[in-house]
Amino acid sequence: MGENIRMASSLYINYILLGMINLIIALHMGFLTVQFNTDAAAISMLISAIGIGKLFGLSFAGRLSDSLGRKPMVITACILYVIFLIAIPFSPTYAVAFVFALLAGVGNSILDTSTYPALIEGFPKRAGSAAVLVKAFMSVGATILPLMITFFIAGDMFYGYTFIIMAAVFLFNAIHLITVMFPRPNMVVVEPGGSGEQEEKKGVESYFTEKPVFWKEGITVIFIGFTSVSLLMVIQTWLAKYAQEIAGLGESAAINLLSFYSFGGFITVILLAVMLDRVFRHTTILMLYPLAAIAALSVLLSVSNYYVLAGIAFILGLSTAGLFQLAVTLMAEFFPGKKGTSTAFVTLSSSIAFIVIPYVTGLIDRHAGVSFIFLFEMLIALAALVLGMFISIRYKKVFNVPARKSILPVNTDLVQK
Repeated sequence: MGENIRMASSLYINYILLGMINLIIALHMGFLTVQFNTDAAAISMLISAIGIGKLFGLSFAGRLSDSLGRKPMVITACILYVIFLIAIPFSPTYAVAFVFALLAGVGNSILDTSTYPALIEGFPKRAGSAAVLVKAFMSVGATILPLMITFFIAGDMFYGYTFIIMAAVFLFNAIHLITVMFPRPNMVVVEPGGSGEQEEKKGVESYFTEKPVFWKEGITVIFIGFTSVSLLMVIQTWLAKYAQEIAGLGESAAINLLSFYSFGGFITVILLAVMLDRVFRHTTILMLYPLAAIAALSVLLSVSNYYVLAGIAFILGLSTAGLFQLAVTLMAEFFPGKKGTSTAFVTLSSSIAFIVIPYVTGLIDRHAGVSFIFLFEMLIALAALVLGMFISIRYKKVFNVPARKSILPVNTDLVQK
């Protein structure tokens, strides 16, 4: 257990840094437009390049994670991020920076398809909690980055110091991970006797009371991954604009709503990490949270008071954070023999959401107005609710147990892989 905690600590450090990387291009947009002699739209394409690289990486990252092991893939992701972070502030041209942004997207795919399975395998009895904590540490990183940037700006220092410090932490963590033992990938509890291959196959078959089907359970969880990320993206992108244009708030007050939203997200992942698998059923959360989001969005569309809107933003943070991590955990439970590959499918759906949702909501804003974006958000939440209800029913049938605790088997077999 001590070695698993050591592993998890290093993995969570990576996600503190990833929470910073998700914002680092946008928050340095002014510096980068000057560096590359371009405009904000071109810099925003660097963010899209990360998404494109992520999609490309998912075509092989999951399979490599299952075949080579989690450890070498996590270390590879760290090294790719080191290269990205060092390259961006020193790139001579926009085209060069674009290539390194693609590389960062590949690193993101490798990190996701290796980290989530490693956490699930390391903490099978608390798999949901271990996965949800990823979101909490990303929130920590998203909080730290603006403070770092403000510090360097106040001191009139080179903006690239932020990148260099993060690269140094990634490099140190990669070196440390070399000494860390990871659980053996894709192991299940098996009955004694027989050859290793036969035991593993028998263990997988005895794992279920009704064998899960990818076109039922798998596709449903993939769509849950899509809706969970979509719910987050709509709020993060459009809440401030809605508050200004429809509710009549000032710019500062509208932006502050996102702070309440982020705080709600942080609180919910901490609560889930503590109580999930002990008090809450993870499939219940996948039904309860979309229902709460629908209720909150209904109030959002009918009020303009700042304090009420702040409360609604907090509730939306509570009811939308952590759902993607729960989807990843469910996918690994339904298909334990190939956790890296199954995780890649869920991550792929999130990548598609990152590309599709901004485009669709942009069209809605252009042709109908920002209020209709939140009506669209309610439809997404309704779809998430239906998906959650279906997967709850299937979970009970597949495992023949109340969907309260993760039933991933205990694995204490550690190897340096």
